[in-house]
Amino acid sequence: MKLGELIKPIRIIQVIGTCETEIKAVNIDSRQVETGDLFMAMKGTQTDGHAYISIAIEKGAVAILCEVLPETLSDKITYIQVADSEDAVGKVATRFFGDPTSKLKLVGVTGTNGKTTIATLLYNTFRYFGYKTGLISTVCNYIDDEAIPTEHTTPDPITLNKLLGRMADEGCKYAFMEVSSHSIDQKRISGLTFAGGIFTNLTRDHLDYHKTVENYLKAKKKFFDDMPKNAFSLTNVDDKNGLVMTQNTKSQVHTYSLRSLSDFKGRVIESHFEGMLLDFNNKELAVQFIGRFNASNLLAVFGAAVLLGKKEEDVLVALSTLHPVAGRFDSMRSPREYTAIVDYAHTPDALINVLNAIHDVLDGRGNVITVVGAGGNRDKGKRPIMAKEAVRYSNRVIITSDNPRFEEPQDIINDMMAGLDADDKKKTLSIVDRKEAIRTACMLAQKGDVILVAGKGHENYQEIKGVKHHFDDKEVLKDIFDNE
Repeated sequence: MKLGELIKPIRIIQVIGTCETEIKAVNIDSRQVETGDLFMAMKGTQTDGHAYISIAIEKGAVAILCEVLPETLSDKITYIQVADSEDAVGKVATRFFGDPTSKLKLVGVTGTNGKTTIATLLYNTFRYFGYKTGLISTVCNYIDDEAIPTEHTTPDPITLNKLLGRMADEGCKYAFMEVSSHSIDQKRISGLTFAGGIFTNLTRDHLDYHKTVENYLKAKKKFFDDMPKNAFSLTNVDDKNGLVMTQNTKSQVHTYSLRSLSDFKGRVIESHFEGMLLDFNNKELAVQFIGRFNASNLLAVFGAAVLLGKKEEDVLVALSTLHPVAGRFDSMRSPREYTAIVDYAHTPDALINVLNAIHDVLDGRGNVITVVGAGGNRDKGKRPIMAKEAVRYSNRVIITSDNPRFEEPQDIINDMMAGLDADDKKKTLSIVDRKEAIRTACMLAQKGDVILVAGKGHENYQEIKGVKHHFDDKEVLKDIFDNE
């Protein structure tokens, strides 16, 4: 594509050089630049792409998009100066990959908890209806049934548009994606056209990045502020921020709720460890999911599918066939007749939701033993809160390692223990080794008890000092069960 065509959608301060140059590829990583490429320099959170302009030119870049021009300019290179390269990168990438979201319906899911479940269940629902469908999620990306490993909740704009471009080229009619607060703030979704957006909830998370809950809320809200007029916004009015999210949107606002009057109204009729009986818009359905939070997630899927043109009855049939997402309330039964549940819960609110779901089913007929940690190099403020909530909703708690990353595991555990008083500590153990912590929980469990292993869910690694070591909570539990 000619450079002049490529930069049409963006706001330009000045162009130095010719726009007739043919561009072979677009890049934001200088290491991937080849002859004939456009290199786009972004001021990232870790490194500034402007520092790599000379390297990109050495590797064959024929054009440079940047906010700050280099001191020395080459007459063989075209320079495009913009005020906001983050915004420009997304728009250029969208154009280079053929504007994929004009060829398929893209629905984004944002919120603290539930994004993965809702996006994945929508993907599964529309595949059940027979459509070729795409998924962009924390666990894995899919182009119909082809799995593509994922690094971030929302990829960078080049990777994202390349992926969406492949989905469109291979005939996908729908795509569902998790939209993280980081990706909104960093404009990774700039240039994409959404057919709809879903808001799940907002609780404390990512304050290591956003600094305040207000900044976190504003990042989420911007997604709906930018939603086009012909799109839908489906918001959870059980969350106090549900209507705040959509107050400035131009899109058509719809609501869902388990508690109050809404467009899509649901309630839990019965709950067991095998599943729930639900009522959605006065129609009953049985599902293989547990917990009010999952009833809310399923209600969002129901609402979105109906807003995308499906009949309520058909959607209910589809929902009844679905299975929980990997690492989300994954239930296993021990030979000694206690239950172990693996869940990704890594925020205070997610932990409370899962523990409440367990208590709803147990109804006082067994003890709850929780194994929990907190990630290193992330929001430290939630650590004592996580420990306190775990103790509040459990009979015994074992605090252990999660992904310590570059922190000392014992330091993270100490931060968590700081949230506990003397009485709390009487029912709390701390064991640095996660495998030993899980094994200890299993030794403590009696017939009818429930062990919750929280924080890592689908992850099959532990990240320690920058190295990912194989570690899978479910595998550890299976090994223990095999030897009971």
